[in-house]
Amino acid sequence: MTGDWQDAIARARVNAPFLARALDRQPELEALLRAGDGEGALAWARAAGSEAPTCEIALRRERLALAAALAVGDLAGAFPLAQVMAELSDLADRALDRAIAEAIARRVEGAAPAGFIALALGKHGAGELNYSSDIDPILLYDPATLPRRARDEPGEAAQRYAREIVQMLSANSAEGYVFRVDLRLRPASEVSPLAISCDAALSHYESSALAWERAAYIRARAAAGDIGQGEDFLAAIRPFVWRRSLDFGAIEEIGRLTSRIRDRYSGPTEPAPGFNLKQGRGGIREIEFFAQTHQLIHGGRDPSLRVRQTRAALDALAAAGLIASEDAELLGRSYDRLRVVEHRLQMLEDHQTHTLPSGEALDRVARLDGLADGAALLAELTPLCAEVAARFDRLLDRPGSGGASQAEGLPARLERLGFEEPAGLAERIASWSDGHIRALRSEAARASFDALLPRLLDALAEAPDPRRALLLWEELIAKASSAINLFRLLDARPALLDQLVGVLTLAPPLAEQLARRPELLDALIDKSALDLPGEVPALAERMARGETGDDYERALDRIRVVTGETRFALGVQLIQGEHDPLDVAAALSRTAEAALAIAARTTQDDFAVKHGVVPGGELLVLGLGRLGGGALTHASDLDIVYLFTGDHGAESDGARPLGATLYFNRLAQRVSGALSVPTAQGALYEVDTRLRPQGAQGPLAVSLDSFARYQREDAWTWEHMALTRARPLFGSPEARSALESAIADVLLRPRDPARLRADVLKMRGEMAANKPPRGPLDAKLLRGGLVDLEFLIHYLQLRDQACIVPDLGQAIAGLAERGSLPGEMAEAERMMTRLLVAGRLLAPDLDQPTPAAGRALARACRCESLDEVLRRLEEARQCVAATWHEVFEEKLETQQ
Repeated sequence: MTGDWQDAIARARVNAPFLARALDRQPELEALLRAGDGEGALAWARAAGSEAPTCEIALRRERLALAAALAVGDLAGAFPLAQVMAELSDLADRALDRAIAEAIARRVEGAAPAGFIALALGKHGAGELNYSSDIDPILLYDPATLPRRARDEPGEAAQRYAREIVQMLSANSAEGYVFRVDLRLRPASEVSPLAISCDAALSHYESSALAWERAAYIRARAAAGDIGQGEDFLAAIRPFVWRRSLDFGAIEEIGRLTSRIRDRYSGPTEPAPGFNLKQGRGGIREIEFFAQTHQLIHGGRDPSLRVRQTRAALDALAAAGLIASEDAELLGRSYDRLRVVEHRLQMLEDHQTHTLPSGEALDRVARLDGLADGAALLAELTPLCAEVAARFDRLLDRPGSGGASQAEGLPARLERLGFEEPAGLAERIASWSDGHIRALRSEAARASFDALLPRLLDALAEAPDPRRALLLWEELIAKASSAINLFRLLDARPALLDQLVGVLTLAPPLAEQLARRPELLDALIDKSALDLPGEVPALAERMARGETGDDYERALDRIRVVTGETRFALGVQLIQGEHDPLDVAAALSRTAEAALAIAARTTQDDFAVKHGVVPGGELLVLGLGRLGGGALTHASDLDIVYLFTGDHGAESDGARPLGATLYFNRLAQRVSGALSVPTAQGALYEVDTRLRPQGAQGPLAVSLDSFARYQREDAWTWEHMALTRARPLFGSPEARSALESAIADVLLRPRDPARLRADVLKMRGEMAANKPPRGPLDAKLLRGGLVDLEFLIHYLQLRDQACIVPDLGQAIAGLAERGSLPGEMAEAERMMTRLLVAGRLLAPDLDQPTPAAGRALARACRCESLDEVLRRLEEARQCVAATWHEVFEEKLETQQ
């Protein structure tokens, strides 16, 4: 075998650290190579793992030996490119086959690998692997013939084997690795198991596969495992790959696939440091796609075109008169040269890279190839890639990268719109339509998406964080169950797209909810989507619908679905200015009340199955804070206190009886969990029970009598202030009435005004020191804001035993009528509450929002501009500060 073996070894040792290490570890192999015995070296390499103790070690030793032998033979000019690629592909076949056999044998001793198939695709299928290639097999199984233990289901056994095969080949140990295994080319990879039954795969390819999957199967072959069954499967899907005619949509799809190669690449446009030999303009992929596109279009009618290797496909296309023979020759020669340089690049460190390095690293690649330096290599590659690119341009029917008729590239558009890292985002966006996102798997969905994309990007560029908004859109469509429905809906109702873009660009909290639960979009489809929800009984009836006969988890899911959709719709109404934020706040509270009522009732019924009920006793739930006041925001917790009636010494009457105190405490725990623990439909609310007697140190639920006694004898002033907004939310009318009487008895007691004043001022001072405002829009914590207003109102209510109602607006109106508050305080409270409610969505960090969010915030606050919002906020704060000074004879510092 001819070749300059000594020079090849010298170049390998000087320029390629990976090869130098491989030769050092295998002196026997190096001796054969120095002697020029290429075939002997290959034979030695194939047997390198024969005495290894495990399959994993054997395969790794064989791979290392073969990589070194092939590399040196390649550098010596003794092994042509076709032989190198074939040997590497054969190794992948052997490795897969042995891994399959080993995985099955470890589970079922002595079993043959029947019924388990590895199909090779891409370069592996074509017999064109490179030095550091992944392999992209599709793993299939036949449930009827797959060996398995008696207790194993076929699907479970197949997944176990698949996991072991991937681990066996991909894990990196002291002996190295065999092949990185990528299973993402399998049908519906985002949701499907690692190994798929033959029938399921066949059904997929016959009904819902994409054009890129057809292109992938041009080079598919049965590579390992049950070869016979693999070949039968490929024969069965042949009509899917090789169609006798192409409809217009399929031709358009092929055009999009080829165009996307260019659109997603953002590196240097000609060979230079950073140029990608595979993805770059005029690179390896363009040659492969040039051949495959023609094969897909014409191969259904001409079986001579159904070949796997790239050069063979180019030659067949030329022979059929479909491309010029000179184009076939030029592209074939260029393909070989680019593949050789790719191999040199990967020989350096055994990395799966296609990007030309800079400086000394580029010089090493060139010297490894026998050239003087990197400049010489670039000088050779530049005209080569330009010739390839010119032919690919003609395939796309467009001029080169600078042509006036070429549409603006995606990276350039993203950069112009101000997105950070436009190149990476462009590649990410392009990948959405490559089959990686299930929602974009149909041609119709992708066509609708392509039409929407320019407008979508323009809108997302206005978001507070455009990149994050775009990624939230990606998360949304990745989780959507059906893009065809989504995009047809958006196409038919442009206003819905405006709503969706508004969510992504204006309200980060809503965008995050939608990304987690894309089905929330369904809440906007109904004609009543922009109407405020009904009263608590109507909402509760919707949440309880379907509850009969459902298990506990399903019942909780139903509450979460209705509550989530209602809250989301209310958020959209708010950011679009459809309703006053005060009305939205009241609707959010009604929604929470309904959810609490159904969750408590459902939990109570489920709890009684095991533990029965406590005769004469029942659970009560008391709402406080904004829930008690009936005005929640989208960020509000539920402040509640659990109570129970009856004799605390009683016992429940179920199969597993509990004492009354333990019974109601466990039941309260379950209700809190029903409201807060995530189910399949996500979480619902955060529940805060710290306002109960003795706070976090006390029991979760106390008897009504104990609660009343605690409030009369032991409660602090701040606890009585909290009671001014208390409202019973769950329990029988009789129990609620008793609770209301107990609260009134506490709140209507005469108090020492001086002591009350001292307590209020001390508490507010401590709170101000520990909880400073978060930003200029913090209507709650800024001095003169809502917290100060609430402290002022609660002080006057307790001092005068007057106007004690949970609704803050009603309390202000009553106190103003008594002369305790100025009349303008009502508008100050409304202004700050609107800002609080709207700001939780439009300015969640309470800092200066983006211009678009600022306009929406101003609209919600009934203002013309954000400047007017800030001015009116200042006026409201000054109103509170002036009244604070008048009531407490203490100046309130509002300059913050």
